[in-house]
Amino acid sequence: MRLVQINLQPHFGGGEVYTAFLCRALSELGIATRLLVHPRAGFWGRLGLPEDTEVVKVDASRTAVDCLPEGPLWLLAHGSLPAELLAAVPRRLRTAIAHMPVQGRNPAAFAGHDRVFAVSGWVRDGLVAAGLPAWPEPLYGVADLSRSTGASVIRRTSRYDWDRRKFRDRLCSWIEPCVDPLLPHPAYARREGLTLGIVSRITPIKQFPALFAILAPLLARYPGIHLEIFGAGGYASVRDLDAALAPLAGRVRFWGHQADVASVYRGIDYLLTGLPEKEALGLNVIEAQACGTPVLAPAAPPFTETVVDGATGFLYRDPREDDGADFVRLIERLRIMPHPPDPRTSQAHLDKFSFAAFLARLHPVVAWANGELRQ
Repeated sequence: MRLVQINLQPHFGGGEVYTAFLCRALSELGIATRLLVHPRAGFWGRLGLPEDTEVVKVDASRTAVDCLPEGPLWLLAHGSLPAELLAAVPRRLRTAIAHMPVQGRNPAAFAGHDRVFAVSGWVRDGLVAAGLPAWPEPLYGVADLSRSTGASVIRRTSRYDWDRRKFRDRLCSWIEPCVDPLLPHPAYARREGLTLGIVSRITPIKQFPALFAILAPLLARYPGIHLEIFGAGGYASVRDLDAALAPLAGRVRFWGHQADVASVYRGIDYLLTGLPEKEALGLNVIEAQACGTPVLAPAAPPFTETVVDGATGFLYRDPREDDGADFVRLIERLRIMPHPPDPRTSQAHLDKFSFAAFLARLHPVVAWANGELRQ
């Protein structure tokens, strides 16, 4: 079987981690990948891709179609397939992995695909409701920490992940490297008290400004609670989050993107998620639990699929529904707990997000694709 995966994202995030472990899983099943990537995406070489994954940059001189081999072909896009690849071409299987829910979005992007694979039950529910050809079972992700040593010193980096399509961001991306050597880059050390952490790209789908517009004034009542933010985002996303966090003043620190996320998770008491409905799965949620760090999340999909309330973390009512009253009750409870729960005691739950479980879920997908291409 010939397989071409398409991931044209210029920025690194959960979808790119997913792509990397999918390549490794397919390699285990004897299927090599030709991976089409964005020309400015320089992170693929650091993600431990297997030797039989061929990375091909789709630059301005050629289109994705130009990068396809001849003959029967399985096309697998991360997100919907580009329009030119959806054109009716004989003996090409057109599939996609939905890394975001279609609820609240236009599902037409996935029209014309032979099959769409969801990364969670929440995403699959949206695909089914839209009448799209969803695979029967979600392809849950993997708590893949192979890119982390778990022993690195964490130092502050830029909080910005510049969007080069915007003039302001492009200009700042030229200026920042000149200013950066003059700025302090302290090492991370946990402060006394309770440490909540965000480990995520700072993007609109996380809805952090809306979350902290409610939670920050409530957390401000508790001087012993600190918030550490590990991740970067575009100028507007960081600006809006910074404004929402103003009530916490000096108890918030930004550390920028960190490659060694295992060290980060082990350096906080609880991982905080964003708001739920635009989230597809949350690889950071399952990674944190694999490192022994419990999660605090709103009690809604997809977090109800990834967190066992009271065992691998705590679920609280969406603060938009009760102005954060249930979150306050949870914080009061956490403050008197002798120590956070260890998610690693819930092994059956963690096993659902293991590489072995991912291989088992992928096996029937490969069998189906083989059968379709032989027809």
